[in-house]
Amino acid sequence: MIEPEHPQISLRRQCELLGLNRSSWYYEAARETPENEWLMQLIDQQFTQTPFYGVRRMTAWLRQQGYAVNPKRVRRLMKKMGLVAVYPKPKLSLPGEQARRFPYLLNEYSITAPNQVWSTDITYIRLSQGFVYLVAIMDWFSRYVLAWQLSNTLDVQFCLEALDQALSQGKPVIFNSDQGAQFTSLAFTQRLEQAAVQISHDGKGRAYDNIFVERLWRSVKYEEVYLKSYNSVAEAFEGIEQYFHFYNHERLHQSLNYCSPAMNPFRLKCEV
Repeated sequence: MIEPEHPQISLRRQCELLGLNRSSWYYEAARETPENEWLMQLIDQQFTQTPFYGVRRMTAWLRQQGYAVNPKRVRRLMKKMGLVAVYPKPKLSLPGEQARRFPYLLNEYSITAPNQVWSTDITYIRLSQGFVYLVAIMDWFSRYVLAWQLSNTLDVQFCLEALDQALSQGKPVIFNSDQGAQFTSLAFTQRLEQAAVQISHDGKGRAYDNIFVERLWRSVKYEEVYLKSYNSVAEAFEGIEQYFHFYNHERLHQSLNYCSPAMNPFRLKCEV
């Protein structure tokens, strides 16, 4: 897919054409022991099923599976994966520098058409050795995935690239996210304000304020990631790119009257 020695197109330009974060191409497998990489895969699968499992419950579950782990180790691995349980508790997450928080705007908001509300989130994607992070932006009404990016770090840059990609197609009335450091950063919130978009942040410990993206992650994991073993970032990029095309244009959604997001952006009745 990408040719480092292409005679006419530079590596940087190839990454731009594919929408791939260039830093991800230089990704080297995370330096974890094989045992820790296996534990991270187990944690990822269990967390996808039970996102309310914090460090204590996840430690207990791993011990039940026969792994001698302590909470300190599980906490470190979950932090590295960007996983935080979805139950309310004090100091759920520490804000990033210059964090800007906005109220949750969707409690009484009626969503009746595309481009009213977009939302975003980040998830962990395992490779055969190591891992990367995936960010996606979704339209809440149509369920269409507007943009996505992969990165080997949790910095804000790949989130900004996904946001710019989505805004090139239009803009929402409200943009909703959790209170992660990437989405509360000055760079991210200013980009939305410059586009005259209202900003909404989930309540602390309430991942289900962003339920549609949580459901998207379950679909991505069970219908794509867990069925394959990506050996590189390039393979992960290709597989996820194909999956999101399928998700947007072919996959039948019960909530969309058994149509795909692209087929039925206004939820009209489809043939089944």
